[in-house]
Amino acid sequence: MRSNLLATAIVASLGLTGLALSGSASAQQVSAEQLQQLQAQVAQLQAQIDALQAQADAQSDVNVVQAKATESVAETQKTVDKLAKLVNDTKIGGRMFFDATSIDQKDNGSKTDATGTGFDVKRFYLTVDHKFNDIWSANLTTDFQYLSAIGNTEVFVKKAYLQGKFDDAFVFRVGATDMPWIPYAEKFWGYRYVENTLTDRLSYGTSSDWGVHASGELAGGMANYAVSVVNGRGYRNFSRSKGVDVEARVGFAPMDNMIIAVGGYNGKRGQETENVDPPQTAERVNAMVAYAAPSGYRLGAEWFQAKNWAVTNVVDDKADGWSVWGAVPLTASGINAFARYDKANTSKDVDPSRENKYFDLGVEFPITKGFKLAAVYKDTKNENDTTLDLHTKEFGVWGDVSF
Repeated sequence: MRSNLLATAIVASLGLTGLALSGSASAQQVSAEQLQQLQAQVAQLQAQIDALQAQADAQSDVNVVQAKATESVAETQKTVDKLAKLVNDTKIGGRMFFDATSIDQKDNGSKTDATGTGFDVKRFYLTVDHKFNDIWSANLTTDFQYLSAIGNTEVFVKKAYLQGKFDDAFVFRVGATDMPWIPYAEKFWGYRYVENTLTDRLSYGTSSDWGVHASGELAGGMANYAVSVVNGRGYRNFSRSKGVDVEARVGFAPMDNMIIAVGGYNGKRGQETENVDPPQTAERVNAMVAYAAPSGYRLGAEWFQAKNWAVTNVVDDKADGWSVWGAVPLTASGINAFARYDKANTSKDVDPSRENKYFDLGVEFPITKGFKLAAVYKDTKNENDTTLDLHTKEFGVWGDVSF
């Protein structure tokens, strides 16, 4: 359009100029006036053309800026999407077990240095769980422990594994993760922050170890299994051993919230190396019948038998024990009363009179989501018919905080 206007103005100017040269004097005078008008119009048109050109140039610059801005927004959105996916696929959490209690401990009638009042952080877990896709994920869980009684602080890796969940019936993990028995029993006992389960409390097993692990649920959850092939020294020590240990569990759920489970362990507990051959092989069998309802009702019993658990002793020895527990809801708000009793013979062949007895009685109070407290009395006895007589009484408040 700008070119057409300019061409029209130029043609008109040239035509009038030619007319002025060939006409009369009066015609020349008129043509001169018209020429001035046309020249003014041409100048006006030229100004309009220049303005349009400037506008076009400005619009072009705007288009370039908009294109760059659009490209920048697209790149920023890609970054935001990646960050959102990372955040959505990664979960960070933690859990702390703590207590503030008074301990009265006597060894053959004399009070020990463990007697006194103090605050302990028994466990503090920090967990990072990342999901790569619907099958693959990874987990890292660190564990912090402080014991005021011995003035010792420890930080170590509790779990570090890569998981492939191919089906509910087959979940594969490699690294350090839950062993088949102790974490499973903890779910039905329900008060791990107050006290470990029977085999864990007496150190006849570990809750996590380094190796390869498989687990799954069958028949729509009616049955389950777990198998671990591990180093044998527990999650605190992943040093290499010559052989591997095996722990396994199978469970059957005859009704909702109830389980009947059996399990076993066999191995050198990581003590076998190229130059060391322990004289014994550690063995353990477990059984449990338990019920745990969401309403707070719990009832369960656990039994174990272990043989040559030390693996380095020359003389054979056995241990066995049992534990029973129960809990009832006191209010609809989640206040529960619970109790437990353990009894174990920890040296049936070498020192048959040696016994370990434990009981607790407590009331749990939910404070808010992820935070609960329990007022508990605990009583532990280790004794035999000769020199062993260690009696520990403990009363106070235990806490469980998770986020």
